[in-house]
This record gives sequence, C-alpha cells and structure tokens, in this order.
Amino acid sequence: MRRYVLPFFLLILTITISQAQTTKLQGAYLMKHEDAYTLWLFVDGYSSMTHYNDKVYLSTMGGPFSFDGSTISIKTEYNDIDSIAVGKSIQHVISMEGENIKDQSGSIWVKQEAESQELNGLWRITGRQQDNEMTTMKRGDRKTIKLLVDGYFQWIAINPAQRGFYGTGGGQYTFKNNKYAEHLLFFSRDNTRIGSSLQFDGEIKDGQWHHKGLSSKGDKIHEVWSREIK
Repeated sequence: MRRYVLPFFLLILTITISQAQTTKLQGAYLMKHEDAYTLWLFVDGYSSMTHYNDKVYLSTMGGPFSFDGSTISIKTEYNDIDSIAVGKSIQHVISMEGENIKDQSGSIWVKQEAESQELNGLWRITGRQQDNEMTTMKRGDRKTIKLLVDGYFQWIAINPAQRGFYGTGGGQYTFKNNKYAEHLLFFSRDNTRIGSSLQFDGEIKDGQWHHKGLSSKGDKIHEVWSREIK
C-alpha cells in the first residue's frame, strides 16, 4: 500500500497557520454568570481558566494549548478539583464572535481590552533572595508560573509530574515606571485577601523580571522571574 506523505512545504504551512491562530487567541477573556466569573487567559502558548466570585475562589485548571481556528486543545498541567485530569488533553470547540469567544453552549467570554504592557507573557520563578543572597532555583517538575496579559495576571504553583497543586492567585495588574501593582480578584489560600491591592518595585534586567516588595503576609521578597516559552 502506497503511503501518502504530506509535502514538506505544506507541513510547514500547516504549522505556521496553527501558530498564527494560537497567537490570535492571546488575551484575557471574562464571562459573568449571576454573581460568578470565569476568567480565561491565553498567553505564550499557555492557557488558564479560573472560576471565582466576589468573595470566594472556586477552581482553576490549565496547561499548554493550541488552537486551529475552531478547537482549543489544552494539555492539562493542573486541575485543583480533578487531579486525575492532569496529563490528559481536553478540547473546547468554539467560535469567535468579533474578538470574543463563544462555546457550544452559547456562553460568551468577552475579551478584555487593556494597553499592552512590557510584562505581558508567561513567566517562571527562577531565583529568590534568602538571607541577603540570591539563590538560583533549579528547574524541576515543581514550578511556579505567572501569566500576565490584557491587564490580568495569575500565578500557579504546581507539579504536573505528581499532579500536585499548591495554590494560585490572580486579578488585575499594572506595570509602569518600574512600579508593579496587583489587585486580587481571587486567592486560593485566603479568601479574606480578595479585593486587596499590593504594590511592588519591578524591573526588567537582561530579560529577567526582578520583583521586590512585601508579600501578602507582609514578608520582604526579592524574586527573579524568567520568560517561559511553550
């Protein structure tokens, strides 16, 4: 039996079109149902979907994604209400209504418009200061990543190899004149922090993001984040 092999130039064209579709989807999308929200972030080939309301964090899931123009495919790296789903791929069949996302149930996620900021992207923590000394963090299965896009952010601490989920928080952010600010819309570790705002010093040095200030607990922090490209 003769096997048909896709010509090389068509293979490259297919990959290029897929990458263009994935980049087109990049952004923050928000759906509201009664008093609950679903925030769906897409940036640098990574997706995160989070459910919350004005007072309580509910759940989150996500991982690397691809988009062919009609189907979003996500390889799950975390799901805090169903750890068995980690490592599996899920598909969302959608259509684009203008810049918004519409799924098969008719639900619509509205694209959030915000001025493009230098920190937009997918980041991974790679350094932390301890006892006045900066320590480089070895890359391993456990990681803390941060998505920033369209004025929204989310950090997630996970270990996909062990289906581990250790916490998340997110909301809206601004970065201007080396000042970074966060307004929390959800926080899995402490719902009482919802609605609070944090101020930090932030600076890009040699492509790395240096993040300084006080944590939500009031502890001094100096972290280094590096871009994580999927």
